[in-house]
Amino acid sequence: MLKIKYKITLSLILLFSFLALFSAYFIQYALGHQPCNLCLIERIPFIMVIILISSCLFLNRFEKILLIILSLIFFVTALISFYHFGIEQGFITESFVCELGIDSVVLTKEALLIELEQRAISCKDVTFKIFGLSLATINVFVTLLLSFITLRLYLNYEKN
Repeated sequence: MLKIKYKITLSLILLFSFLALFSAYFIQYALGHQPCNLCLIERIPFIMVIILISSCLFLNRFEKILLIILSLIFFVTALISFYHFGIEQGFITESFVCELGIDSVVLTKEALLIELEQRAISCKDVTFKIFGLSLATINVFVTLLLSFITLRLYLNYEKN
């Protein structure tokens, strides 16, 4: 019975990870909201989770190790999202991560126009909100919750 709950929980986390990535890409490409560099970085753990859970469910092995890895991935993602939230709120200044790919050497008017078109979105600019919350804020709560769920599954794994 507990083994079934374990598989269902992992399947739900897998489904949620797919939905989170789909939503991010939908907001970017269908709705036209360009992500900042931290937003792009925050997608990577969900890709890792999809790969790890899919392979674990397919192979039916390494479940206990998977759970601790998932818990760590979600906790680190929550920290990154909290850092992003701090930048959005002005508690933390933008770091070099937010400025990757930005050259500040502009010599001509045409080059300046081209750079403005290609300029990366600032990490402190919130371009999309749901219920008044930025996606980074929502990501903090969701990934902390997922971290605790996977940690609890890990701690209860021996009872299965």
